Amino acid sequence: MARYRDSVCRLCRREGLKLFLKGDRCYSEKCSFERRGFAPGEHGQLRKKPSDYGLQLREKQKLKRMFGLLERQFKGYFLKAEKQKGITGTNLLLLLERRLDNMVFRMGFSNSRTEARQLVRHNHFLVNGKPVNIPSYLLSAGDEVQVREKSRKFPSIVEAMETVARRGVPQWIEVDKKNFRALVKMIPAREELTMPVNEQLVVELYSK
Repeated sequence: MARYRDSVCRLCRREGLKLFLKGDRCYSEKCSFERRGFAPGEHGQLRKKPSDYGLQLREKQKLKRMFGLLERQFKGYFLKAEKQKGITGTNLLLLLERRLDNMVFRMGFSNSRTEARQLVRHNHFLVNGKPVNIPSYLLSAGDEVQVREKSRKFPSIVEAMETVARRGVPQWIEVDKKNFRALVKMIPAREELTMPVNEQLVVELYSK
């Protein structure tokens, strides 16, 4: 399976904003985007006026990289969102938001979505009392995610729960730190999502 093996800090610099791909490091002075907030490469500091297509492509790449998806996976979500009732762009964001690896990150059980994906694959979580190791598993309102008892002393999970206050937990999630569990109270509305993305440009790109 294809994987991105280069420095993920280059992705933030290319998109011109923090994607928070390296967890707690992104909040420190070691953050590469803070030290070099321009695009990577020899001509990264040159300012070019992007075309309409360029703007659409950047929004798509930004969203895709934020969730760590490959092009085929991302387009699959778009096609699914297009078939649903409602606004396609909003449907797309909500499908991505409902992924188990993203929810584990949002709940504060991991420092990044990449780390969350690895933890899910290694069977550290239960969903409604049953083990689930599929990062793309879609959660719904009322679902409960719990850290398995044998995983509650796992260093990365403990560290993430101690530092989650720095980024906060969304209002639609209720976390019980004492029992290592969290409840999805509701599926958020578009205005409650803090992703700095113009999803309409993504829809326009794929609708050509």
